[in-house]
Amino acid sequence: MTLRPSPISATVDFDADGVQHGFLKLPISTDISAWGAVMIPITVVKNGDGPTALLTGGNHGDEYEGITSLLKLANALKAQDVSGRVIIVPCMNTPAVMAGARTSPMDKGNLNRSFPGDPDGSVTLQIADYFTRVLVPMSDVVLDLHSGGRTLDILPFGASHVLDDKAQQQAALDGAKAFGAPYAMVMFELDAEKLFDTACERQGKVFVATELGGGGTSTPQSMAITERGVRNFLIHYGLMEGEVAMPEGGQVYLDMPDASCYVQSQHTGVLELTVALGDAVTQGQVLAYVYDMTRTGSEPVAYRAERDGILIARRAPALVNMGDTIAVIADVVDRLEA
Repeated sequence: MTLRPSPISATVDFDADGVQHGFLKLPISTDISAWGAVMIPITVVKNGDGPTALLTGGNHGDEYEGITSLLKLANALKAQDVSGRVIIVPCMNTPAVMAGARTSPMDKGNLNRSFPGDPDGSVTLQIADYFTRVLVPMSDVVLDLHSGGRTLDILPFGASHVLDDKAQQQAALDGAKAFGAPYAMVMFELDAEKLFDTACERQGKVFVATELGGGGTSTPQSMAITERGVRNFLIHYGLMEGEVAMPEGGQVYLDMPDASCYVQSQHTGVLELTVALGDAVTQGQVLAYVYDMTRTGSEPVAYRAERDGILIARRAPALVNMGDTIAVIADVVDRLEA
């Protein structure tokens, strides 16, 4: 089926040298704005020929390290700093960002579960379609900045995936390492089919993702890691000059081989984690208890690790429902190779 052109229009010229600040405009018609538009901020910094990097934040609206660091970068980056083109979109899902929510208040769409999108679909699907058919094809490398949002807290890491194309996988893995977070990861996704990651990888693009904290906020530590990582990414792929800055204590390599890394609740109640982020755990070790809040005198349910490793992510709110991820465990490995 042939898709119609995207209804989104850009107020920037992607081929012009210099620094441009503008918008991606998606027409909408609502009760409060009959002839309105979703206005997605975008900055394009171009200096001659060279690779194109697409930098994105706000894929989920409650993940602030990426949003904040890219807003700062858009204010600071000069054309003379760049060889090639840098496209900066700090707030991919702008309606979700403005609501401080993971999903869009306009259609409840989770942008990172909406790819490749649809130009005739909901607002979120139309945004996904524009990235899939317009921005990703013009890019060589993509950095998508995530953190845990309001419901998760996650160790800071750069991540890539296992791909059929081993050269593409190695290029992404090298970028995940060069991001320079304290951890670098080969990540297993529970369902990758509709991710932005997959939409980029299927087009042969070098795609690096991150997780950089969470809890619905940012910290001085998480911001420093993010800002250094974005600069490292641009240096590594040849868009900026300089030296990649790695963490002083070295980098820990992590691998998530399968779904046993995820510990999900089968109960509703109040959550008590018994281990901290970064702690080593062993198979069978108690990671958490869930307590029944509806009565006294009932024993808590223990949740145990299904594998050895370290705790890389945990649920942030103490209230937990059936199906919520309580904890995520990854293997510590000596090296990461495609």
